[in-house]
Amino acid sequence: MHPLLSDMVLTLVVVALIFWKPELGSRPLIAAARALRRLARHPVRAVVLVALLAAVGSAVVAFFCGLPVPWYHDEFSYLLTADTFAHGRLSNPPHPMWRHFESFHVFHQPTYASKYPPGQGLVLGLGQLLGAHPAVGLWLSAGLLCAAILWMLRGWLPAPLAVLGAILVALRLGIGHYWTQSYWGGAVAAIGGALLYGALRRVVDRLRWHDAVTMGIGIATLANSRPYEGLILCVPAAAALAVWLLGKNRPPPGRVLRSFFLPIMAVLGLAAGAMAIYNFKVTGEALTMPYLVYERSYARMPLFVWQEMRPKPDYPTHDFERFYENRTSPYRSDAYWIGAREAWRRVGRTLTAYLGFSLLVAGVVTLRELLRDRWMRLALAACAVAVSAHFITYDWSQHYNAPITGLLFALALAGVRQLWVWRWRGHRIGRRLVGGLVLIQIFLLFWQLPEYNSTPHHLRRPAMREQLEHTAGKHLVIVRYGLYHVPEWDWVYNGADIDGAKVIWARDLGAEKNRELIDYFADRRAWLAEIDVADPDRPRLLPYSLASPQSGNLTDTPTPTYQSSAPSDSPSPPATSS
Repeated sequence: MHPLLSDMVLTLVVVALIFWKPELGSRPLIAAARALRRLARHPVRAVVLVALLAAVGSAVVAFFCGLPVPWYHDEFSYLLTADTFAHGRLSNPPHPMWRHFESFHVFHQPTYASKYPPGQGLVLGLGQLLGAHPAVGLWLSAGLLCAAILWMLRGWLPAPLAVLGAILVALRLGIGHYWTQSYWGGAVAAIGGALLYGALRRVVDRLRWHDAVTMGIGIATLANSRPYEGLILCVPAAAALAVWLLGKNRPPPGRVLRSFFLPIMAVLGLAAGAMAIYNFKVTGEALTMPYLVYERSYARMPLFVWQEMRPKPDYPTHDFERFYENRTSPYRSDAYWIGAREAWRRVGRTLTAYLGFSLLVAGVVTLRELLRDRWMRLALAACAVAVSAHFITYDWSQHYNAPITGLLFALALAGVRQLWVWRWRGHRIGRRLVGGLVLIQIFLLFWQLPEYNSTPHHLRRPAMREQLEHTAGKHLVIVRYGLYHVPEWDWVYNGADIDGAKVIWARDLGAEKNRELIDYFADRRAWLAEIDVADPDRPRLLPYSLASPQSGNLTDTPTPTYQSSAPSDSPSPPATSS
């Protein structure tokens, strides 16, 4: 069942039960509320426990469901950054045979690097160093996300409600969510947004230098995870600070300088310097981001709707051309705004993906009360600005709005606060509705445990790689795709140290160029992997010597099967259809 539909059905069932039996679950609810209040009295303990809940919970899910298996372009790109950092480098030198290794969202000139900002890769690289696997970084990011959300919410809401909010974030986004069960990311940007707006509220209320430092860290985190969305989200925060600094209750200028401007400028200056060094090492120019280098080299689709489409580049293979030409289909040269239907889809998917049906309803039904609070009006305005900023961009995915996670939950929990005091026929029905809301999130977590690693096409490449990893010697796998191969499921991705890897994946560029590649890797055994050629459900792996050098395809003459034609230490054809 679709997650949103499951949420809607559960919400209706829970509401019906509560109105039918208003006293249902009174004792457990009272005990849970008391435990929540006791925990809220100890801020440090609450942060540690919530962080452990998310980190350990996501690790347990991975233990039972399997470690995340990368399968989409973005994941491999982030993992390249992680592996680069784990090798102690900011970027990698271009490979002499780099044309065979070209991959989506990765560029090889002037260096070999990912196009994405380094934030997500830094977290994954930390996990690779600490726990010998990037997934450890995902679990750490889950814990940090919930800790940051709790810290933010304590500045916006009563302490017990803040703890409840962090627990809800752990249930929805920190344990079984794709943010922590795949390598796509989202948690890092959400942490940045929570630090920014948590610090904003504290700076205006108390004006302490360490809150200004935290705000600077939040801005730097956004700049290195989702720069465009982070910049947009800083605009409402800057406006709120301007109103405060120019208002009747403004603090003395000297105190503002000492406790705000100097600390935050010091942090932002250090962050800007680090980003300039990273850009220079990756692109050769301190002010040129890797993303721009990649887009100029491969992409035709402009970033914003008013920009012209770029000329067609010289793509290395047919699957590259298909991928980028397909992305140009929604392009209109006279567009200055996406259509109303697409805008509504993006708004709806953002709200339902982050809050779900039940939490969203809690915020909507109490919207009138929320708008009486100036801080909630600011949160609503910031969310509206951030979401509408994607009405002028072509590309969009729901995790692009990760920076507003903390604000969305602040709005929803302010609604929960109003819901808590509702009464019906003398019964405190609101409290039971809040308890039912938490039970819904727990049920949804177990009902929709991740299935990212169970789809057959996700497992085909790992299965083939696993067999080659357990085969003696080093291997070079030249990948050849069928005409109707789905470009989104690419196989040609490598780590930071291509030459040092046991298994290298290379793109088929024809018999002549393939022979040059094989000669370069003379110490490796060359294989040909046919993907979606003869049988879309079963890739074929054969020694490259069985390929026709004239046509670049497998010979039509009968050849021995893989098992009998290869030495005894070779792997059998990967059984990847299940």
